[in-house]
Amino acid sequence: MSDPIDRTGFAPKFWETKSLDQMSEAEWEALCDGCGKCCLNKLEDEDSGEVALTRVACRLLDDATCRCAQYEIRHQFVPDCIVLKPSNIESHLYWMPQTCAYRLLHEGRGLADWHPLISGTAETVHAAGVSMRGRTVSEFEVADEDWEDHIIEEPT
Repeated sequence: MSDPIDRTGFAPKFWETKSLDQMSEAEWEALCDGCGKCCLNKLEDEDSGEVALTRVACRLLDDATCRCAQYEIRHQFVPDCIVLKPSNIESHLYWMPQTCAYRLLHEGRGLADWHPLISGTAETVHAAGVSMRGRTVSEFEVADEDWEDHIIEEPT
């Protein structure tokens, strides 16, 4: 399967020499590893604030590719879909997957060996078992009150 994100033409290891807010839009997009976890519905404990990922996916997530089927126009279908950017990453860290490149770099850590910018192929995130490929259920198939039955452990 080809990589839907263009990861060509960048300076080598640009993520090690630029801060998140110094990156171009294309560099920012290239950081996405394609795991699909940000498109999973989450449950937040009202008392502790702890967030759990579920395998219940947004209606737009393509389970086979781990990509949004309508990325460019997703807000027409899911108005509250978050557009992650350097200016708002701090307020979203609490729910971001532990393996997320944006989170890792914001926290001063490096990218994993399976990240497409390191490995050179988008398939390594799936081969490493980090992605949600083939592991989700649509939010249309699961009642909200049953999401707890679909909690997954992180990192996965």
